Amino acid sequence: MHSDDSPSFTFVNGQRPAPSPRQLATALVLVFGILVLGYLAWAAAYMVEPHQQAVVLRFGKYHSTQPPGLHFKLPWIDQRVLVDTSEKSMRLPWGHDERAGDWSLESTTRSDDDALILTGDLYAAVVEWNVFWQVTEPEKFIFSFDEQHVRSALIAVARATMHRIVGDYSADETLTTKREEIALKALAEMRTAMDQFQAGIEITDLQLQRVTPPDVVKPSFDQVNKSIQIKGQLIYEATKERNSLLPLARAEADKLIREAEGYANRRLAEAEGEIAALQAKYQSYQLAPGITRQRMYLETMERVFANGGRKIILDHRLEGILPLMQLNDHSAP
Repeated sequence: MHSDDSPSFTFVNGQRPAPSPRQLATALVLVFGILVLGYLAWAAAYMVEPHQQAVVLRFGKYHSTQPPGLHFKLPWIDQRVLVDTSEKSMRLPWGHDERAGDWSLESTTRSDDDALILTGDLYAAVVEWNVFWQVTEPEKFIFSFDEQHVRSALIAVARATMHRIVGDYSADETLTTKREEIALKALAEMRTAMDQFQAGIEITDLQLQRVTPPDVVKPSFDQVNKSIQIKGQLIYEATKERNSLLPLARAEADKLIREAEGYANRRLAEAEGEIAALQAKYQSYQLAPGITRQRMYLETMERVFANGGRKIILDHRLEGILPLMQLNDHSAP
């Protein structure tokens, strides 16, 4: 016995009957819907790598810039353009990308003659440098230039800038002491020049790699460098000797100054004492002129006789120099 609400199946030869057309249509619609949804999900989703940014264009116009990660867009309406924002480098003046290694494929085209730059004193120097750059505004980058055009613009700007700046320095400054200053000036001017292009890129760094004289004059330049080193060594030794002798000389000079000041003070005190003594004598002379003259005379004679050695005083009435005893005097007993 079966209830009226339970489905009833009719089996033919013990097999389940074929689905009806309505069931087939429903299954097809379901499968088609799943496929459409899968395609829409696949078309809408996109992944941005850590070194990239995605520029979304809606109907061909800029809509937004997406950071790294999983994102979604409107299929057939939005278009995403992936832009590499990692730092890139070029070896100039040739413009080879050392990180990519493409310069090695063109090593036969590299020549020092291409790297010669005229200095301010009309000499030549072989100058090689690296320029580091990256995309900072992807929306400007994709509408302004492609990467090849950006590289060409960078090479042109870098060459023109370096030639102009090196031309302001002498060969010795370029090859020795002013390298860092030249690099900083070139970096600042290249940034200013590239900003005018509105290309959405930034020059992050500039490094001078090889700055050498041409091979023809390199032996002479090495001798000059050796002479400069010897000069520097001699200057260092002279400075060292000066620094060791200068404190002694200053101490000796200070000692002499102190002795001179002491002598001056002593002589001044003596002079002041003599002046005071003379003034005292003058006051005494005013009180008793005769007695003072006699006393001064006696004091002067005392000093004269005290410093004159042994003195013999003769009577001016003496007839002979050597008086003898009167031996012939008969009045003697």
